[in-house]
Amino acid sequence: MAINLQKGQRINLTKENGTTLSQACVGINWGAIEKKSFFGGTSKEAVDLDGSCILYDANKNATEVIYFGNLKSKNGSVRHSGDDLTGDVGGDDGLDNEVITVDFANLDPAVEHVALVLNSYKGQDFGTIPFASIRIYEGTPTSVREVFAKYDIANDKSFSGHVAMVMGVFYKRNNEWKFNAIGDPTADRKLEQTIQTVQQKYL
Repeated sequence: MAINLQKGQRINLTKENGTTLSQACVGINWGAIEKKSFFGGTSKEAVDLDGSCILYDANKNATEVIYFGNLKSKNGSVRHSGDDLTGDVGGDDGLDNEVITVDFANLDPAVEHVALVLNSYKGQDFGTIPFASIRIYEGTPTSVREVFAKYDIANDKSFSGHVAMVMGVFYKRNNEWKFNAIGDPTADRKLEQTIQTVQQKYL
C-alpha cells in the first residue's frame, strides 16, 4: 500500500518487504485551468508548470540544478523527463506530466539534500489549477512498478496567489535517505529565487 503523505511528514525509504528504495521516480501530475465563457460553456487553459530538482551539499550550497533546460546531472544520477507545457487538458489521465528520477546509490557522495520544487512558468496562480500531485515510485518515467508514496500538493487554500512551491526534500541521515513532504508555497517568482528559499528555510 502506498503511503498517503501529509504536509510536513517525514518518512524513510524502506518498503514493506524491508528493502530500501535505491532509485526513485518522482512523478508530477497537474491539470489545466477550466474557464467559464460568457455563453455558459467552459474552456481549458493549458498550464505550464516546471518541476525541478536541486542538489545541495552539507554546507547547503546548491551544486547542480536539474530542470527543463538541463535534463540530467553531470554523472547521470538525476534525470528529468522533459518539459510539459500544457498539463492534463482533457482531465486527470492518471499519468505524470513530468518525472524526475533520482538514483541515490550513484549520487555524488557530497550531496546531502535533493530538493524538489515546482514553479509556474507563465505565472499562473496555483489557486486556479484544479489539481496537482506528486508520487514517489519504483520504475521508469514510462513504467510504474510500485508506488511508494503519494502526496496531494495543491488541494489547499494556502496555495492561492502563489506561483512557486517546495514539494519536498530527500535528505541523508547516517548514510540513509529519507523524505520530507513539505508542500509549502513560496513568494518566489523565479526558480533562482526558489533555490535560495530552499537553502534558507528547508535544509
